Amino acid sequence: MVAGLEDPTDGSILIGGKDITRLRAFERPVNTVFQSYALFPHLDIFENVAFGMRRRGIKDVRKQVEAMLELVELGPMARRKPAQLSGGQQQRVAVARALINQPDVLLLDEPLGALDLKLRRQMQIELKRIQVDVGTTFVHVTHDQEEAMTMADTVAVMNAGRIEQLGHPADIYETPRTVFVANFLGQSNLIKGRRSGTAGEQALVECFGLTFAVPSDRCFASGTDTIVGVRPEKITILDAVDRDRVPEGNNRLEGRVTDVSYTGVSTQYLVETAWGQELIVFEQNVVVGDRCDVGDPVVLHWSPSHTFGLDPATGPTAGLDPEVIEAERVNARLLTDAAEG
Repeated sequence: MVAGLEDPTDGSILIGGKDITRLRAFERPVNTVFQSYALFPHLDIFENVAFGMRRRGIKDVRKQVEAMLELVELGPMARRKPAQLSGGQQQRVAVARALINQPDVLLLDEPLGALDLKLRRQMQIELKRIQVDVGTTFVHVTHDQEEAMTMADTVAVMNAGRIEQLGHPADIYETPRTVFVANFLGQSNLIKGRRSGTAGEQALVECFGLTFAVPSDRCFASGTDTIVGVRPEKITILDAVDRDRVPEGNNRLEGRVTDVSYTGVSTQYLVETAWGQELIVFEQNVVVGDRCDVGDPVVLHWSPSHTFGLDPATGPTAGLDPEVIEAERVNARLLTDAAEG
């Protein structure tokens, strides 16, 4: 709709205060960078970047094209063909070709999706640098949550065409306001419960016989039913014998380790609670070899300030990939069959 390829069913689209809702696509101050880059294979890099200016009848394009190629750090490659460049270099050519037309808004449609992980992370930094240098508004569409948080000044989490939450990446990650956002942006441990009272500036939520404290300004449940949430990296895991080391006032629960995955930077634990739910815990690997093992009884604890309370209306799986949900159901059935067999 911003590009003019679809008509909105309602409302208006404004760029810089100007209503562009009824303008045709070529009349809008908007350019798009596609996932496939859409470079012209028969033209060299210089002519790919110059294409838009030449279409507008501008004859002297050398100065602007060279400046744009320098911006994307491809000046020495001006006479190469797209096939002679790496994926990341082709992506920068596509950005340069779009920016040279000086659009008010640059639309990026999953531009890093075709790159491998290492190159994608390099290009995240490059795109951020380019955006700061030119000052143009970038609207970046991505399904990669880490990419969104790495690159954006403002993130909009959309669900079925509706913005669930809009704000700075850190605010949305640390304080999700819906179950969908909590599940979609990163990972969350979500525990069903009911509000049982208050203690100062905290709401008290009873979950399976345990009481968790949630700051009142981080509790977004409209009724008594509340889902208590905490991110995996906010949780500290201790051997059960060290339960006395839990700081006073922290939320806590006990469980048993069911899986340990070493990822280099951290270790991921799955911990089964007394009511059968598995919680995820990330522990930074600051001590070599000091890890819990499968089957160990453990205590989990975290600060109430890292806890959030959500409305359960959409259910605890909102925002999760349906394939992930189905895989968890299959695993649960296998575990049940194994226990019974």
